[in-house]
Amino acid sequence: MTTADSPHGADGWAAAVRQRLGLGRLLPLGGPADGSWIAERAATTVLRGAAAGSGAVLGTLRIAPADEAHAPDPVVPGPPSALPPGPLRIEAGFSATARRPLTATADALRAALLAAAAQRLGLVVDEVDLRVTGLLDEEPQPVTEPPADVRAAEPDGTAASAAAGVPGVVSLTRTLGSAVQHSEGHVRVELATAGGHRALDVAQAVRGAVTQAVEGRPTVAVLVTAVVDQD
Repeated sequence: MTTADSPHGADGWAAAVRQRLGLGRLLPLGGPADGSWIAERAATTVLRGAAAGSGAVLGTLRIAPADEAHAPDPVVPGPPSALPPGPLRIEAGFSATARRPLTATADALRAALLAAAAQRLGLVVDEVDLRVTGLLDEEPQPVTEPPADVRAAEPDGTAASAAAGVPGVVSLTRTLGSAVQHSEGHVRVELATAGGHRALDVAQAVRGAVTQAVEGRPTVAVLVTAVVDQD
């Protein structure tokens, strides 16, 4: 199976583009029937923000399939080299002070990551593997995540207009090319969602809106490339 890490196969060019732009892997949102994906960079930004109140300072953070070999196929075609839908595993290193047991800090961090993954994004996470990478002398100060880098695109066409009008859509994006890609009987939409909306819920609403708006009622896939916190 070709993945985003593979330099070979028909999807090698798309994988190289994603790596160059720093999107990371394209992770499944929800399950096989949900037809939605999110860039790893967007997901980790949300998770790092959620970890800020746990008493830990996150180091490395990676999201990977828990069991890619047995992941089901999606019901609609996904973006090139996207990971198949299936449970995910979060792997992270963290630093913390010894003023409270490290196991308690790890438990708080794990709970924060799981809650954000499910409630803010819609990722299905089965495992959170944490390791202590350092000890701090003082309690960590809150760190504000930098604003998401959004390559916005103006809506152009029926599908784009339908997608852009869904609540929770900040903008269409063009990180991997055109914001809307058409193929026979299928449409793929790339967009940024608002931080106050669960990414999977927005993606599902976009899929429904585009299916209804486009002649022939095509299948629809959605790729979330950024999650944007709005004042």
